[in-house]
Amino acid sequence: LPFLVKSSMMDSEDLVITSSKQDIAHHIVKVSSGKHYFCGYCAAFTNIAITFPIQKVLFRQQLYGVRLREAVYQLQKDGIRNLYRGLLPPLMQKTTTLALMFGLYEDFSSLLQRHTNAPELVTCSVAAVLAGTSEALLTPFERVQTLLQDYKHHDRFTNTYQAFRVLKDYGIKEYYRGLVPILIRNGPSNVLFFGLRGPIKQCLPEATSYSAHLVNDFICGGLLGAMLGFLFFPINVVKARMQSQIGGEFQSFPKVFMKIWLERDRKLTHLFRGAHLNYHRSIISWGIINATYEFLLKLL
Repeated sequence: LPFLVKSSMMDSEDLVITSSKQDIAHHIVKVSSGKHYFCGYCAAFTNIAITFPIQKVLFRQQLYGVRLREAVYQLQKDGIRNLYRGLLPPLMQKTTTLALMFGLYEDFSSLLQRHTNAPELVTCSVAAVLAGTSEALLTPFERVQTLLQDYKHHDRFTNTYQAFRVLKDYGIKEYYRGLVPILIRNGPSNVLFFGLRGPIKQCLPEATSYSAHLVNDFICGGLLGAMLGFLFFPINVVKARMQSQIGGEFQSFPKVFMKIWLERDRKLTHLFRGAHLNYHRSIISWGIINATYEFLLKLL
């Protein structure tokens, strides 16, 4: 009888220990997951605060197909007071989007790796697409940002709240105008970003200090951002045109693309007008994002 009691007590202790280990492991996973969301949020905030004026110049070139000098002249004409006009939507959208991008990618990756026997390349690619698709829920912020940055709407909207209110009168569908190009862009760009980030960094000289790691992460993020920004530039041109419209027909992606193609004399160089600035902005933006994200990840 004493032996049975002792055995029962040992089994209970094992059960408690196992249960405690599972609780601790679950807690570690939750903390680790939350860390990726937080680092993504902070990386986006740093980036937007620094690069917003450059993004505004680029947006004018995408929307109107004007040269760099004309786009800069438009901003000068708007005045310093309007330089950061429209900052709130991208700040809210980008911080949340990048928090979701990094956090959901890690969550989906670990979930798929635990519950499927698929190769890591497949699970990571699917996780990247799922994260990108989830980001598209925040399309209304991109929509409002487009309206506030377009000088044709300066007299109609004075702030973010007012733009959201006006769109409300047209129904929920109006908030998601331009959703298709966003979905086309987000999934594939996430797959390439997360898939190539590691291999590119391995090609760089080995880092032996924090500052060297920071430089490598900046170069890696900048190169990837520039490449993806250039690759998906025409899609963003179509998105900007779609989202600059309020009310009226919801035109398909191919229809809007063909309209822009004809307006720009069927020339690829005209379609990519602003791409060189986007290239340089993306080097800075994604360099800042990747370096800040990795730096914070090491600190936490």
